[in-house]
Amino acid sequence: MKAEVLKKRLDKNRPMTTVTIRIPEDVIEDLKRVAPLLGFSGYQPLVRAYIGQGLRADLERLEGDTVSTLIASLKRHGVSDEIIREALSEATGDAATLSNGSLPVS
Repeated sequence: MKAEVLKKRLDKNRPMTTVTIRIPEDVIEDLKRVAPLLGFSGYQPLVRAYIGQGLRADLERLEGDTVSTLIASLKRHGVSDEIIREALSEATGDAATLSNGSLPVS
């Protein structure tokens, strides 16, 4: 996830919208019981946290799959690991993440 997108996601004052979702009563009771034990003020912030966790994991997996597919394609076309590494570093603006010399796809 890009840094600017992450910064927006961490902004506590970002716009919110109301949604309606049907959840079994016993699940709501469990959420209400667990929320304070995990440091949440109520079950709704806990539900938002669960949704956010799942969404971030899926976005990372899906975006990672795209990058991995691109890297594999570039390799098949004869682009060297060094050029791919430099391009990834330039694109992400973070040379440290690739300093170990390894690529996500071999």
